[in-house]
Amino acid sequence: MTGKQFRAAAVTAAMMACAAVFGKGSAVAAEIKLIASPGVRAVLNDLVPQFEKTTGHKVVMDFAVIAVLKRRIDAGEAFDIVIPSPDVIDELIRQGKIAPDTRAAFGRTGVALGVRKGAPKPDISTPENLKRVLLEANVVGHSKEGQSGVNFLEALNRLGILQEMRPKLRALNDEEQVIALQRGELDISTSGMGVIMEMPGADFLGGLPPELQSYVKFAIGVGAASKELEAARALVRFLTSSAVAPTFKAKGMERD
Repeated sequence: MTGKQFRAAAVTAAMMACAAVFGKGSAVAAEIKLIASPGVRAVLNDLVPQFEKTTGHKVVMDFAVIAVLKRRIDAGEAFDIVIPSPDVIDELIRQGKIAPDTRAAFGRTGVALGVRKGAPKPDISTPENLKRVLLEANVVGHSKEGQSGVNFLEALNRLGILQEMRPKLRALNDEEQVIALQRGELDISTSGMGVIMEMPGADFLGGLPPELQSYVKFAIGVGAASKELEAARALVRFLTSSAVAPTFKAKGMERD
């Protein structure tokens, strides 16, 4: 059995267990609203359709950087599941907006770099190589509000080139980075690992060298006011099960 076949078998087994409790036999299929950081989108795009197919439930997903998610929730937006940072989950629990027993670690992702598809792919595997590549670039994009942008700037600071790089940096959201990269307006895009791996029109260069890498951590929880508590809890159990760990790895995320 190949690695891909093994992963598929493991996920299928987990989904069968989930369906046994909340499966297609349910009288009414639930619609689950899930809001999350773009850093986990690649994982969810792979796993959520499997949950939907097995259970008959529908999951409506919406992605925004963690700071924006928090503002939306503070403004009263309803949701069934949210995947932000652990500290945001903890704050939402204190505010009574997350069911405490549903809180779970969701994983972490590092900062990665990409170039326009078909462009030369320089070696960034060491701090010295990365420094040279960045200094030779004309324009480098990074996340406007996401934690990956903060971590990238900190890496530049540790390399000793932050001030030198400032005229070359463009703070953009993920959609803006996609457009700018495809138009040739960026030499390098930076964001979370999964975001760069699946960015349209981009070729993946790799993560920051280990000496410079830092991580954005994620946590998951079910909204205390959710009208689909059981279905939402089932999805959380599936997404945090050991069976899906290989999918996380394949999409550039690490389990805590």
